[in-house]
Amino acid sequence: HTTTTLSSRARRSTSIARDMSASQGFRRTAQSALRGAMAQGSSAGSRMSPTTAIGGAPFAARECNATPFGARSISLQAVQIRMKSVGNIQKITKAMKMVAASRLKGAETRAKQSRALVQPFVRLLGDTPAVEVEGETLVVPITSDKGLCGGINTTVVKYTKVLNEMNGGAAALDVIGEKARSQIARLFPKQINDVIVDTTKQPLTFATVCGIADTIMSKNAPKTHLIYNRFQSAIAFKPTVATILSNDELEKVAEEGVNAFDTYEIEGPDRSEFLLDLAEFKMGALLYNAMLENNTSELGSRMQSMESSSKNAGEMLNKLTLLYNRTRQAAITTELIEIISGASALEAKK
Repeated sequence: HTTTTLSSRARRSTSIARDMSASQGFRRTAQSALRGAMAQGSSAGSRMSPTTAIGGAPFAARECNATPFGARSISLQAVQIRMKSVGNIQKITKAMKMVAASRLKGAETRAKQSRALVQPFVRLLGDTPAVEVEGETLVVPITSDKGLCGGINTTVVKYTKVLNEMNGGAAALDVIGEKARSQIARLFPKQINDVIVDTTKQPLTFATVCGIADTIMSKNAPKTHLIYNRFQSAIAFKPTVATILSNDELEKVAEEGVNAFDTYEIEGPDRSEFLLDLAEFKMGALLYNAMLENNTSELGSRMQSMESSSKNAGEMLNKLTLLYNRTRQAAITTELIEIISGASALEAKK
């Protein structure tokens, strides 16, 4: 009796092993056939999906629009690489936003304090951009040395183009900032006299600005326009044009009564020498204020740009994560469908 029981168990074990071997062989055959069908569809230029490859069986994870033409599904490795790169970019933009925000408060304080230098000159000599002068007008666009700060540099270049056209297309240009040089050099390559860069690597001082003002005033231009972005708030910047006249033009304007210079009693040197000193000091004061205002606007604009970039990177990362999960689920579901199809075929044969 014991011998009969052992032999029957052995026969059942042999039968189970034979069925398992047949199931595995059928699974390998089904997988080979499926790959061959997909390769044939890809070479014919058609798009194959798990749904169409397995007799129209239901399949929840449809192909994404990002899948290359003729491919079964997008590579998980490619999605992972893209997710990593987007995540690194998001870290960089967040860091740049924090740096700009930390520097903004100090720059705003210095810019507002420098306005006290400009206001007395405006009350005394006025701001007369429409005064007609004899000679070549000098235009000084002030921009940043670095990018990733929105469209403030492009705005300055547009104003420079307009002022050049108002002066018959023959205005001389002294460019401050690397970003303006690259754009203006394409528009007016023969009108650029000097280019001054790297002014914000160190904290800007009035002595540094006076050296730049001496370079600008050495051209002896009768009228000089400073173009910059005036800081209003962290999200608002106003393009501004400040006008500085030479001492000869200031004297002509004062005689015509355009400004309030003759309403003051002047003591000290003669009139021409005093106007020369005022013109030089006005150039230094307005240039100092303009460079501080533009630097503050640059930091505010960069902070907003980096915030928008971080937000966009986060949205893209969420989309890539969803695509990765769907692609991974599609691969798992496909394997399950192949196994179930093989098992169903074996049961049908029995």
